[in-house]
Amino acid sequence: MIALRMLSQPTCRWILLAVVCCFATPSFGDDTRPTVEQLEFFEKQVRPLLVEHCYACHSGESKKLKASLRVDSRAALLSGGDSGAAIVPHDLDASLLIAAVRYESYEMPPKGKLSSDNIDLLERWISMGAPWPEEAAPTSTVTAGDFDLAKRKSEHWVWQPISSPPVPPVVDQSWPRESLDHFVLARLEQDKLHHADDVDAAALLRRLYFDLVGLPPTAEQAAQFLDDTSPSGMERLVDDLLASPQFGERWGRHWLDLVRYAESHGHEFDDDIPNAFQYRDYVIRAFNADVPYDQFVREHLAGDLLANPRLNPDSGFNESILGTGFWFLGEWVHSPVDIRKEETDRFDNMIDVMSKTFLGVTVSCARCHDHKFDAISTADYYSLCGFLQSSDYRQVPFESLEHNGRIAEELAELDHRYSEIILANLAGLGLQPPTMEPLDDEAAVVVLFDYANMTSDQFMQDGFIFGHEPRRAGDPVLAFVDGQWALDFARSTAAASDSFWDGLQSLPWQKVQNKDVLITLPRSGRTLRTPTFTLTNGDVRCRVRGIGHVVACVDSHRLVAGPLHGETVVPINTSDGWVALKLQRYVGHQIHLEFTPANESQLEVSLVTQGATPEILERIAARDAVVAAAVAKFAGAALSSIDKLRGEIDRSWSVERAGLRSKIMHRSHLAIAMMDGTGEDDRVLIRGNSAKPGDVEPRHFLTAITGSQPMQIKSGSGRLELANQINDPANPLAARVIVNRIWHTLLGRGIVTTADDFGVLGQRPTHPELLDHLATRFAQDGRSIKQMIRSIVLSRTYQMSSHANPAALAADPKNLLWHYRPPKRLQGEAIRDALLSLSGELERTFYGEPVPIHLTPFMDGRGRPNQSGPIDGDRRRSIYIAVRRNFVSPFMLTFDTPSPFSAMGRRNVSNVPAQALIMMNDPFVVEQSMHWANSVRGAAAIAADRIAAMYQAAFCRRPTAEETYSALQFLHAESAARGVSEDDASLWIDLAHALVNTKEFIFLR
Repeated sequence: MIALRMLSQPTCRWILLAVVCCFATPSFGDDTRPTVEQLEFFEKQVRPLLVEHCYACHSGESKKLKASLRVDSRAALLSGGDSGAAIVPHDLDASLLIAAVRYESYEMPPKGKLSSDNIDLLERWISMGAPWPEEAAPTSTVTAGDFDLAKRKSEHWVWQPISSPPVPPVVDQSWPRESLDHFVLARLEQDKLHHADDVDAAALLRRLYFDLVGLPPTAEQAAQFLDDTSPSGMERLVDDLLASPQFGERWGRHWLDLVRYAESHGHEFDDDIPNAFQYRDYVIRAFNADVPYDQFVREHLAGDLLANPRLNPDSGFNESILGTGFWFLGEWVHSPVDIRKEETDRFDNMIDVMSKTFLGVTVSCARCHDHKFDAISTADYYSLCGFLQSSDYRQVPFESLEHNGRIAEELAELDHRYSEIILANLAGLGLQPPTMEPLDDEAAVVVLFDYANMTSDQFMQDGFIFGHEPRRAGDPVLAFVDGQWALDFARSTAAASDSFWDGLQSLPWQKVQNKDVLITLPRSGRTLRTPTFTLTNGDVRCRVRGIGHVVACVDSHRLVAGPLHGETVVPINTSDGWVALKLQRYVGHQIHLEFTPANESQLEVSLVTQGATPEILERIAARDAVVAAAVAKFAGAALSSIDKLRGEIDRSWSVERAGLRSKIMHRSHLAIAMMDGTGEDDRVLIRGNSAKPGDVEPRHFLTAITGSQPMQIKSGSGRLELANQINDPANPLAARVIVNRIWHTLLGRGIVTTADDFGVLGQRPTHPELLDHLATRFAQDGRSIKQMIRSIVLSRTYQMSSHANPAALAADPKNLLWHYRPPKRLQGEAIRDALLSLSGELERTFYGEPVPIHLTPFMDGRGRPNQSGPIDGDRRRSIYIAVRRNFVSPFMLTFDTPSPFSAMGRRNVSNVPAQALIMMNDPFVVEQSMHWANSVRGAAAIAADRIAAMYQAAFCRRPTAEETYSALQFLHAESAARGVSEDDASLWIDLAHALVNTKEFIFLR
């Protein structure tokens, strides 16, 4: 039971060997079947490469097969062509395919060498054994009937409606506690298997604490539960744990695995994702508040579009919009050479994460071709891309958004009221504002956006400073002249920022490294956005007045870092003129423009042209001058005609505006979020190649669920309609996926083992009726995650012992029928948090900016942060330690915390020597052992009492007599060997360190 770090002692060397052996990787025989992850890697990365670069000459599709080699099946590659086998699994040097793509022998493809990244993909594939799914041998020609979506849908269980199976009868009526137990027991009785006994109370207590809050119980908490013999004691404990704020921290971490949460973009420089931690805090709060799952889904997909967003009960800020931040947590190339390809790669990751997380299917496998196995077409994939094409990124001032939105509504009403009074008085005097003459036909052709004729759905902004609509020439306005507000009239028709909003301030965030020049501009909540357009001429001119910046967002790319995209940001400083953007290199791309005034400055945008000649620009400017002169003449007449009324209006209007302005929330933190843009449908890309666009595919949900008709979208992206279809009870995926995730998290294995893939390549449910029963109950309980957890942990199935009945184990060695509860290793975060809790060092502060990752000397490379965090992470829980893509904690990686690149609903659970070595040697573990030992020494004077307290804290049980004797013997022997007293701190530190190095510490029984 004891493992010590004093490796010089013979006994300790023996114990170290025992510990390492305990952690050693077990042998699993010769089963070389590919994993689901390996098959997904092949489908998403390797098969598209072969299709694009090899099929034309080496497949059943080729008009003339070259070198007798086909690459459209694994068997064909293994048998090879004229020169022999094309691949030798696990052996790169013997694989002719690798020699050919490296241009070491043959030079394939002959039209040009593959990129180094693509060669790396093929090398990785062969190194992992060249995984290839089981499939029928390809025919020599492709027929139209190869992809039959309806047939696939009818043949696979996941597309069928959720049933409401009756609770099955069981012989042993005394065993079930929850309805789900009937389903488990019925299968066991059917196979004549006996379930395990109930787990002992101490083990169950530790199991519940770690599963629900991720921390061990204190001695007081343990005593309170173990001394409570009332029938409702268990329910009280579960309810208390579900109500604990630590619940959100534990279950929030599970969710962050799904959305590949990180606080940096990875790639070369590992640039920050500004304010990503706000999403993490949103998730924690949402789990603690038990937000209904359908609302949680809706907030993730379209939280920015909700008419009545969920507000924080304490601060009143918009919670819903924060959910949309998950879309942007992926890797992002800072300065891509091929912007459109980078966009399609980003969209692919976003769709992959969304579809796995909420639907449990691998939609991204249909990027280059119809899904090889599931009822998902390439058209389905690109229909979902349209929702992303129609959406945009922003840093939203979420704390002030709702409050200032109400101010904006009141301001619009106030200004409209005074404008009507003024114009009505002038009309009574026979004075009308001048009208603007339309542009001539030649000029109109080159005008992209004219704010004189812009419809309400085209008028888009992040924030409120440009008002509800463009300001018209001759509209009454309050102007600040000679230190006071006075009535005037707008000289031009334009989208105009309002000085009413001066002073808005975004609170700073903890920048680690970010080369994005845009973060230095005051854009959040202060930006006007044009509709999206296809650039057909690189000469873009903007008719503007004021001071600020205009940014060209190309193919939704906005991380401006490097000379390649410097021309997309242009300063504005003009009293009335044109600003030019030279965008020739982006002709053919989708673009929109974003205008931001400088701080305490105003900006007006009248129109945008593309490819206008100097003569046309002069004619437009001349028309504007005529309008301005006419307005000036009108204003002079108007102001003199209502001189008496003017003074009263100036005073009352400015007073009311000032009163309203005093209510503005000027300061707000920012969060990453989505914003609706121009509604667009994407094009199908031939074989996934961004340079080969095909037909337009209207936006819709998966055809297997809703049919092939385009979605009815009122305006904008349609993400809210998409969220509603995902939440629709007619969709059988969403509810099944989430209840399976909950079961997996609590029991260690899902009813569907492949939690992220319910498709043909995934595993079928071991208990399909149980899965549908849970999904049905989930809907009946208001889609409450806490209620589902409560039902499962109060069940007999969850509370079974980890000691299996020998006969049942022999009949069902993989425990597919759940006849016992296997021991479950704690995740890395729970191990680290438990160490802090044991030592008494845990800082329980909630939320906030991440603690910088502690950088070891071995964590090196491009993008390495300049600052290293403390070894103990400021004693915060692991969920608050920074997650940087290129510099993930070695401790966490060793204990299988996933690298954040795609959705990971099922972590690997390895058992390797590195884990033992981390627990033996990591400075953090040693430090916490020291703190724990010192706190124990200070709390009790008698050695046996200290040992009992340590076992109680570490394992939630008292030590056996043998364990107490062994610990006392160690203290006695070591004190003599070292010449110190048995109370010496070093001895107790070693004992504490030994206890945390046991299997029992990192496993749940």
